[in-house]
Amino acid sequence: MLRRLLNPALFTLAALLLAAIGYWNISPESFSERPTQTDAQNAIDFYVVDARTVQYQADGKLHYELKTAKVEHIKASDMTLLTLPDLRLYRGSEHPWHVTSARGEVAPAGQEVELIDQVRVERTDAKGRPTILTTSRLTVFPDKEYAQTQQAVRIDAANGVTTAQGMKAYLNDGRMLLLSNVRGQHEVR
Repeated sequence: MLRRLLNPALFTLAALLLAAIGYWNISPESFSERPTQTDAQNAIDFYVVDARTVQYQADGKLHYELKTAKVEHIKASDMTLLTLPDLRLYRGSEHPWHVTSARGEVAPAGQEVELIDQVRVERTDAKGRPTILTTSRLTVFPDKEYAQTQQAVRIDAANGVTTAQGMKAYLNDGRMLLLSNVRGQHEVR
């Protein structure tokens, strides 16, 4: 009979000992859900799914149309994150620039837009000739109508292909400065 009582007593004592060790090794404070400093800095104060924005010029012509799968705004830094941005930049013309990327980051007040991963800029001119620029990262300064990258760039045009490392693009006058390792393959017609 004593043996029958001893086994459950030992089992209960062992369970209590394990529970006590677990309690002292895991402090109750670790279970509280206080946000860390990093969480507070990255806190999203609003988001929009399947966003579409259209802006017109003063004369009523279409300036741009932006579609994106998701927009998230970070309160602390006033940064806006874009998922799958898709921009058609008309600037009053009939032949828009079509800009897409996997992600985007818009700085406060829209002063700077960083397009990240699978960046593609394309345009078809009045004669139907396409120009496609691809890179992994592109920084755009909308107010200055200027864009730049230090990454590899590939430009496919009607008359050939040009590659380079780094680029500065002056959008207002359609001028591009390729920075280094420029290579081209062009067809003469």
